[in-house]
This record gives sequence, C-alpha cells and structure tokens, in this order.
Amino acid sequence: MAIDFTLTSYQRRLQRIAREFANEILAPLVCAADEDPDPQRAFQAVKDAYIESYKLGFATGFIPKKYGGGGISNVDLQIVVEELCAIDPGFATILLVNGLALMPLVWFGSERQKQKWLVPATSDPRGEYLAGWTVSEPAGSPGGTANFDGVAPYPAGIGLTATHDKKNGEYVLNGRKYWPVNAGGWDLQGADANVCIIRTDPQAEGSRGLSAIIIPRGTSGISYERPISKLGHRICQNNSVVFSDCRVPEENAFAVGDGDLVINKAFTWSGPVAAIASVGVTRSAYEYALSWAKKYTGGDDKPIINHQIVAYTLAEVAMKVEAGRAFAWKAAHYHDLHNADGHAIGPMAKVFCSEMLFTAVFQAMKVVGVNALDKSHPLERYLREASVFPLYDAGNIGMQMRKICAVMAEPDFDPRAIASSVATPFGKKAPPPEIQAVGRNLKRQA
Repeated sequence: MAIDFTLTSYQRRLQRIAREFANEILAPLVCAADEDPDPQRAFQAVKDAYIESYKLGFATGFIPKKYGGGGISNVDLQIVVEELCAIDPGFATILLVNGLALMPLVWFGSERQKQKWLVPATSDPRGEYLAGWTVSEPAGSPGGTANFDGVAPYPAGIGLTATHDKKNGEYVLNGRKYWPVNAGGWDLQGADANVCIIRTDPQAEGSRGLSAIIIPRGTSGISYERPISKLGHRICQNNSVVFSDCRVPEENAFAVGDGDLVINKAFTWSGPVAAIASVGVTRSAYEYALSWAKKYTGGDDKPIINHQIVAYTLAEVAMKVEAGRAFAWKAAHYHDLHNADGHAIGPMAKVFCSEMLFTAVFQAMKVVGVNALDKSHPLERYLREASVFPLYDAGNIGMQMRKICAVMAEPDFDPRAIASSVATPFGKKAPPPEIQAVGRNLKRQA
C-alpha cells in the first residue's frame, strides 16, 4: 500500500525502547524537577536521564550516519518524540534542540565544518554533549526576534552584531541572546557548541545581513546568566547570554549572508517535531481523564463515563489525538521526501497541533473536575506545558504562520501540492519594489 500507518518491526522496537526509557528512567525524575524553584537545578536533575538517552541515540539520532548519528528518518523521530513528550516535553526539548543547532550544519556547513563539529557531537564518551540553538533575543523597542528577516537595519531584528576582524581572522561579537535552550550547559559555563545567529552586516535588512557561527565551550567574552524561571517546560534550560567583545574564528562562520535561511529551515524542520510533542501531551491528558472517568462516580452510583457529556468530551479529545498524530506524521513524511523543506506543512502541523493541545488538556480537566487543580494529579502540569507550545519554537503568530503565508502567496503555489506531497519551494528572493523603497528610506534615516 502506498498509504499505510502500520509501524514496521524497526519502528515498533524504537517505540518500545523510547517508551521504556520514558516510563522507567525519566518519569521518576519529572515531578520533583518540575517543582524545583531553581531552574538550573531542575535542569541538572535530569542529567543522568539525558546521558542514558544519549547512549540510546535519542540526542543525535537525526544526524546522518556519515557523521556518527543514527540517520533516522523524520517519521521515525516522530515515534520517539511522542513517547518522551507523553512524560515530559521539557526534557524532550533538551534533546531536540541539539537538532535545531546541528542540523543547520548538515544543510549549510562545509564538509570540513561537518567533520569538525558533528563527529564530536555524536561520539561523546561521557554522553553529556549539548548543543545550543542561540537565536532569540530580549524583547524591546526595537527588540525580540519574530521579525528577524525584516527590511529594517540594525538595531531592529537580530541585534547580536559580529564585526569581521579580517586582520586576525575573527568575528567580534557584541550583544545579548535571551531564551536559547541548552546554551549555558550543565554547569552554566556554556554548551559544548552554541550555534548562534549573528548580524554580520548591520546596514542590511534581515534577509541579507545575517549569518550563523559556531561558538565552542570555553570561548572568552561570554557570560551565561541564571536560567529563566518559566511557567512550563521547567526542566529545560533557557538562558540569558551576554557577549562582550567575544572573538570567534572566522572559520566557524557558515551561511554568511544567509542566516535568515538557516532560521527558516531549522524552525521548519522542528515543526513536525513540535506537532508530535503536542500529541504526546494530549495523549497523556486524555488517558488520565479516561481512566478517571471509568473509576469515579462524582457522587452518582456509577462511573461518570456513563454520562453522555463526559463520554462526548473524551471522544472529542481522542479525535484530536488521532488527527494531530496523522498531521504530524504527514508533515514528517513530507520532510523525508523533500529534505526538510516543508516550509508550509511543517509550520501548519506545528500550529494546528499546538493550538489543539491547550483546548484538549482543558477538556480533560473538565472531565476530572476541581480535582484537576490538585497538583498531586498531572493535569495542571499538562496545562502549563500546553501553554508553552503555541509560544515557543518560532511562535505560532511570531514566525510560523508567516512562513505558511509566504509559501501560499507565491504566484505559482499549488494549493493541492501538500496533499500530493509535491515540493513547495521556499527561499531567498529579492523584496518587492515597494519593500525595497522602504528599506532604502530606513537606511537613510539610520
């Protein structure tokens, strides 16, 4: 069959290994870490679980086999991510940000850079290797990152500037990043490698003036502040990073002038991952509420599942689980066909599933009733986790919807292309004349 949702024997084995790891190694750590008021301590509390997951290949399985990774497909990755996120999506984020950071090297890096940076990432004998995806910046006016590719020159858009010191063969970085995952490393002395988006041409708009650069652990001129204390995803580390005359060898730079494409493709790759992560949390909320409804009576003489409103509510949540999984798998399959260039379907899956998640968890909470607010039950944590998904991973209304619309707006866009798994091209194009005029005016004003 051309369309078949039956897992292969390999995929069933992968699912079993991921489920056993999540239930037996990760789950016992989650509640205490989530409740720890110190976010760095919460992050460190799951280090041993991370090491085990690294040994299983979950932290670098998406890297091609040529560089020591597992070379697993995007569809296979879906199976692992759902099982991990059914227990804790914050922990899964630690693993998967390795992909956001390192996959851009797979797509845009030179062969020399791939050998230098990817092989150590996949062959750490300690099993502790972390890569940081260091893109987001503090809110301000100007500030933030959503309009990273806008026409306005510095200081709008990406504000971390990198001056090219050609004499010494270095880039000198000054500025700040805010929200990157893993950037501080296990000891707040830095991840093993931070893949950082920088502004190499302050006078160019974001679609022309950005680049990527790899910053190894131990680089001077960087300080890692205490992690941000968050509503959800408390187990993953989100940092504030300050750069002050930070010098990085020019050979560490890649995609020079094409940093916008790096951002777009990375957050496109992660779209189906965030989608299936949403499904994992939805599934756990649904299963918990279903089990509750079959046991508790709400003061009646029979379990509340026998009441039509309860059964209907749970049926709606069950449908959302299945619809979300199908959409996430479809997007992952599309990525496997088109080298992760699903710049419409990847964001579509992420937006659809993450918006579905919050409503689904709240429906499950209504089934359980006021007891869902009791922190001895997991539903309040699922709701906190659900609030993260529409806001993170490029933000639904920040970047993801904008990418969908950019693809749809192309004159030759075929609205049936996604259904047929046909490529939907997306890339750097010259801005329309009216946008170019605005850009020129802004530059003159600057």
